Amino acid sequence: MNLRFINSRQTSDISRQFKYLMSFVIVFASLTAFAQDDERILIDQVAGIVGDGIILHSDIELQYQQMKLEGEVPEDFKCAILDQMLAQKLLVEQAMLDSIVVGEDEIESELDRRIRYFISMIGSEEKLEEYYGKSIIQIKDEFREDIEDQLLSNNMRSKILEKIKVTPSEVKNFFNAIPKDSLPYFNAEVQVGQIVLNPQPNQELKEYARKSLVDIRQRIVDGEDFCVLTSLYSEDPGSQTQCGSLGFIKRGEMVTEFEGAAFRLGVNEISEVIESKFGFHIIQMLEKKGEKILVRHILISPKTSSFDLVASKEKLDSIKTLIKEEKIKFNEAAVKFSEDEATKNQGGMLVNPQTGNNYFEIDQLDKSLYYSIDELMPGDISEPQLFQTPEGLQAYRIVYLKSESSAHAANLKDDYSRIKAAASQQKEEAEFQKWTLEKAKDIYVFVDSSYADCALLTKWLKNDAVLEKTYD
Repeated sequence: MNLRFINSRQTSDISRQFKYLMSFVIVFASLTAFAQDDERILIDQVAGIVGDGIILHSDIELQYQQMKLEGEVPEDFKCAILDQMLAQKLLVEQAMLDSIVVGEDEIESELDRRIRYFISMIGSEEKLEEYYGKSIIQIKDEFREDIEDQLLSNNMRSKILEKIKVTPSEVKNFFNAIPKDSLPYFNAEVQVGQIVLNPQPNQELKEYARKSLVDIRQRIVDGEDFCVLTSLYSEDPGSQTQCGSLGFIKRGEMVTEFEGAAFRLGVNEISEVIESKFGFHIIQMLEKKGEKILVRHILISPKTSSFDLVASKEKLDSIKTLIKEEKIKFNEAAVKFSEDEATKNQGGMLVNPQTGNNYFEIDQLDKSLYYSIDELMPGDISEPQLFQTPEGLQAYRIVYLKSESSAHAANLKDDYSRIKAAASQQKEEAEFQKWTLEKAKDIYVFVDSSYADCALLTKWLKNDAVLEKTYD
């Protein structure tokens, strides 16, 4: 059972940021190895300026190395990177002129989110610090300005494009402009939703679990070994073999009830019994290090009886009946009844973590979901089914097959929503390029002469301007 959690917001941006972090190390090592090279002189110089925003050659090299980690890229891809960086600097400049601000809490939250992701990718906080050669605080400081600029530019871009919409005729025209032999080909896909109910143990079983932990706590206070009692009784498999240790944690990494109790403890102090969605805990503080604490715990989860499971199943049966009788729509029922926080606010629809949309190829579904929809037709809802949640708990769900498509070339009937999204993206990009051309006329822009052959960058120059020479 994993008590830690990571914000569920789309991960592709922070995945790229992780690769950026790793490529920083690669480029830094290159700078050291080639300290006497002419390349070192080039990398340390200015590649571009927009207003007060400066872009170094090393900034571009970092991005380029990041993209190389993802696959082969052409050498002139650096032109596209510089173009993107100049656009971001322009957005930041305009955001400041328009008094758009990003709060410190928002910056800190985004930094924490990305650091948690980096740690999940590399294995531990200690490994990340070792790999990067800096403490977590120093790593965050390294990224703080970049994160602020990203948030500012995102907010500014959203403001510029907030009124851009595409009409059905524009979607049709966009699709008709795609050559028939260039239409994208989609594999068989499904859209799947769920409504989840977590069986609630009755009060008698909850009280039994709580009293069991009260007794265990007293045994520890009376001198018995915490580690031994953890191995005998704790029901958290992730920490049971580690004497209950959860390692160093920071605020925001644990469920609220657990975190609140843990951070109030003094060193070696043992908490009273506290309750979370996972069950009942006692927590012992082992060490405090700044804003991090090292704790261990014992977890006892109340058992659900067959009656509790039946109650959840019967409630889902009733919800299914309401949907089938069209007294409520599936998405409304999910928002109202589902206890799965990851999907309920999406109308119950599952999001494909690989694409960020609601479409799944069959082999992207876990086996239990696949078997749930195997006999369903689009629009059908399964019978209530027992399954195991990501936290390792037993729960019931009904599964909804919203759509199912065979492998096919893109067409307006089956793929309208995706074609509309592509048409909207194209229209937004055209509008943004128009805005960029207008704003670039009214602000100081410098582009280094080493990019003189980049046709993509001509829009950054005044009508009669030439690329400026590299700084001496």
